[in-house]
Amino acid sequence: MSLPEHLPAFAELPIQPDAPPHSAWSVFGGEDQIGTLNLLTPARVAAAARLVQRGAVFALNWALELPDPPLFARPALQHTINKRRHNVFDDVYDNFNTQSSSQWDGLTHFGHREHGFYNGVTAEQITGAAGTRNGIEHWARRGIAGRGVLVDFARYAAAHSIAFNPGERWPISAAQIQAAADWQGLRFEVGDILLLRTGWIEWYLELNAEQRTALAQPGAFSACGIEQSEDSLRFLWDTHFAAIASDNPSFEAYPPPPNADGKPGDMLHSTIIGLWGMPIGEMFNLDALAAACVTDGRFECFFTSAPLNKLGGVASPPNALAIR
Repeated sequence: MSLPEHLPAFAELPIQPDAPPHSAWSVFGGEDQIGTLNLLTPARVAAAARLVQRGAVFALNWALELPDPPLFARPALQHTINKRRHNVFDDVYDNFNTQSSSQWDGLTHFGHREHGFYNGVTAEQITGAAGTRNGIEHWARRGIAGRGVLVDFARYAAAHSIAFNPGERWPISAAQIQAAADWQGLRFEVGDILLLRTGWIEWYLELNAEQRTALAQPGAFSACGIEQSEDSLRFLWDTHFAAIASDNPSFEAYPPPPNADGKPGDMLHSTIIGLWGMPIGEMFNLDALAAACVTDGRFECFFTSAPLNKLGGVASPPNALAIR
């Protein structure tokens, strides 16, 4: 589709009077099923490709076996290698939960509690069969490529004596993300793919088996991440990212703060995915990329991702590369 002549600001959402507050429904057309990936125009992809200078490739998928045990009560992958005949093998994955390791949250992963899924899709329309809506196959069949921008909040925090533990609930404000980008000399552009490094994977890899098992118990997980606030939403939308991803398992600080009645509060996921159609990536392995960015002072890359082409898929490993 062609992009609208004017991308509405957060304060201008929604653009349709009958759409939910702060929603981007119909910004890219009422039948759209790829959301903010529409911002990855051919011109922007071509410009991003010109960022490649050294030909260095950084694979951003973490090992499928990690974290171990998986978090949020997700099953562990079971891998069987079958010998077909002499020197011929194939393999089978069982219990393959697409969100147990590095992942894109697709547009059917998280709907708004009251308003449902992106562009008014209902739970009844999510079937995985012919006619299913908002499946990840729409991302897979177009591909994801554009300018990746790394914000290394972990290094920024260390350089500015900001004491935080990636494994504890610690909200990172929009102002802090912008300050970290400014410190790096990074300027955002429309259609960027945000890669936010919190240091969570580096922290996790230092845990022993007993600590990892304890972390995976129900109710035990907590992590740093972007703050649940309107300021965060305004920043993410008004910067006009095509997609956002981090190295932690939730992108946002977890658990969300409780509501006034003491019940669990809403995740930003419900707005970002359900109302905007913006991909959220989690557990992207950004450590080697970050080290390379620090070495040459460039915090941008040509980013590519090929999600699984599965009809009605809810999520997918990103199969992501950063090329510099």
